[in-house]
Amino acid sequence: MRTILITGANRGIGLGLTTAYLRMGANVVATYRSEASSKELLSLCKKHDNLRVRQLDVTDYSAVRAFKNEFEQLDLLINNAGYYGPKASTFGNTDIEEWRKVLEINTIAPLKLVEALYPALEKSTEKRIAILSSRVGSMHENTSGGGYIYRSSKAAINSVVKSLHNDLSTQGYTVLALHPGWVKTRMGGPNALIEVNQSVTGLVKVIEGSDDEHSGGFYNYDGQTISW
Repeated sequence: MRTILITGANRGIGLGLTTAYLRMGANVVATYRSEASSKELLSLCKKHDNLRVRQLDVTDYSAVRAFKNEFEQLDLLINNAGYYGPKASTFGNTDIEEWRKVLEINTIAPLKLVEALYPALEKSTEKRIAILSSRVGSMHENTSGGGYIYRSSKAAINSVVKSLHNDLSTQGYTVLALHPGWVKTRMGGPNALIEVNQSVTGLVKVIEGSDDEHSGGFYNYDGQTISW
C-alpha cells in the first residue's frame, strides 16, 4: 500500500483529499494544527484503519525534522497547508508581520518539509510531490495588481517547485504546482465558483496521472497548464 502525507488536512481541500485517498485504499498520514478545528478529521480515525492523524505546525521546523521518524517510506507528499492573510493587502496597505507569516507558511515551510522527508521519499519508487499553489501566483495572469501578500507567496512557491524539479527530477521525482480552483472553503469564501468535491476529484486525477513529463509544471485542477 502507498503511504501518502497530506498537510493541513483538518478542513476544506485537505480534508477532501484525505477522504479521497482513504477511499482509494492508501495509507494516509494527515496533519492538523489545532485539535479544536479538526473534529471531522479526527472522527475519520474511527472509520479508517489506514488513517493516521498527527498534530503538526509546519513552521515548527524542529518538529518538522522529527516528523521524518513517522515514515519508513513515503510515496506521495501533498503540501496543502496554507494561509491567506489579510484580504486587503492593496498598495499602501500591507501588514509586514502578516506578510512574513504568509511567506513562512506558504513558501518556506513546504520546502523545509520536503527536505525533512527526503530520506523517506528516497525509499519510494513513486517519489511524487504535489504542492498546492494558486493561479494568483502566475506572473502572466496578474493583470489586476493588488493582493501583494498572498500573491507573492504563491509566486514564490512556484519558484520553489521549479527548483525542486531541477534538483530532483534526475533522481526520479515528479514535482507539481497545483491550482485547486476558486473553491467554496473558509479561505475561498461563499462566492467561490466550485465545490470542494469538484476540486478534489480534479486534483487527484492530475496527481495520479502525472509522470516525469509533467514534473516542474503548474496545473489547474482540471489538468490545464497554467502559465508561470
